[in-house]
Amino acid sequence: MQIIIKGRQMHVSSQLRQRIERKIQRLSRLIDEDVLVQVTVAEEQTKSAQDRFSVQISLPAHGHVHAARSEERAPNPNAALDIVIDKIEYQLGREKDRLTRRRQHQTPGIKTLELSRTGQLSSLEEELHSPTEEPAIDQRMMEEQENEQIWSKIVEIKSLPTRSMTDKEVIALMEKDGASYYPFYNEETSSVNVMYRLEQGGYGLLIPAME
Repeated sequence: MQIIIKGRQMHVSSQLRQRIERKIQRLSRLIDEDVLVQVTVAEEQTKSAQDRFSVQISLPAHGHVHAARSEERAPNPNAALDIVIDKIEYQLGREKDRLTRRRQHQTPGIKTLELSRTGQLSSLEEELHSPTEEPAIDQRMMEEQENEQIWSKIVEIKSLPTRSMTDKEVIALMEKDGASYYPFYNEETSSVNVMYRLEQGGYGLLIPAME
């Protein structure tokens, strides 16, 4: 996999370049080794600071895989990169699943020989995919449609830092910013917790538990 990183109206720092290269490596399992991945980071003077930076990822068509392209905007290039890499990975994953199903349908039948009690051989043609497997294929198609419907409802993806903080520090920060929830790393529970505001007043603390 080859990666080309370009900056438009801005300089791409070495730290940002390394982060992009590290994130793009997630796509290596979905594309060929010789595929060229182009990443463009841009800064524009927009009315809102929320979409000041944009990151675009594009891949040409290769083999039986269609070309892929996605672009997202955010207040900073790191946040835009996190969102666009998730979407391009989702696109490539769907494409890989589509090719896998096509290959399964195109697999030729297996020729077998049956030996009778009289010592004669007779030829039998068996399809690799028996009729009992059709419901499984239909189930995968239904699951893909459901996933697509769920993904279409996601209109915003946020990336929040989860630094080590105490309960008091989190509540003070939420009071200052007016946030309704805030994730943080809690050293007392050795896990990422979420502090959230209750409608009746006060705060709640969400602590993950392994079942």
